[in-house]
Amino acid sequence: MRIGTWNLAGRWGDQHRQFLDDLDCEVLLLTEVSDRVDLPERHGHVTGLLMAQRRHWAGVWTARPHTPLPDPHGASAMVEYDDLRLCSSILPWRSCGSGPPWVGATTFERTVEAVDAIAKHSPTVWGGDWNHALLGAEYAGSAAGRDRIVEALDQLGLRAPTADAPHQIEGLSSIDHIAVPLAWEAKMEHHSALLDEGRLSDHDAYVIEVPGR
Repeated sequence: MRIGTWNLAGRWGDQHRQFLDDLDCEVLLLTEVSDRVDLPERHGHVTGLLMAQRRHWAGVWTARPHTPLPDPHGASAMVEYDDLRLCSSILPWRSCGSGPPWVGATTFERTVEAVDAIAKHSPTVWGGDWNHALLGAEYAGSAAGRDRIVEALDQLGLRAPTADAPHQIEGLSSIDHIAVPLAWEAKMEHHSALLDEGRLSDHDAYVIEVPGR
């Protein structure tokens, strides 16, 4: 099984579709999803809330039909796919403010509230734009928020092979992640969204390949 995550930055066009097709993923955990996204050979489910006009917070696409589940948090989408519970999330960042769907006065408080809400639904695979590096300098979220994310992964029996993945900005670690069960062997791939014509998104894409699934 190949599981990919990518923040689309609300953009969509033929190049975005081709980029996703080239990733060749059975599961896609996408964030900042335009309502124009069209992946005709996949089954998609997006958050009920919009983060901006015509832009959903997150969505999940699968190669075969899935069962949509209620959003565990306003910025997270979740589905059941075979024996897996798949979740795609955006987590708080320093300048996100305290308006819906965020709850709390600080980045840390907002991160804890979102992570706790998601963890209650016990995702088997959890990914998306977490706005926190799991290693190295913390530049988008909060150090305490990172600690809560890591603690939640431990509690859920998950690990993030993307922890040491590079950001598209040289010298920084990725804030986009995919977490899978501890028992899964997993190989991480980093796919640059920079093409000759420019960047498709301000985020790169990341893929986890799991043999035997």
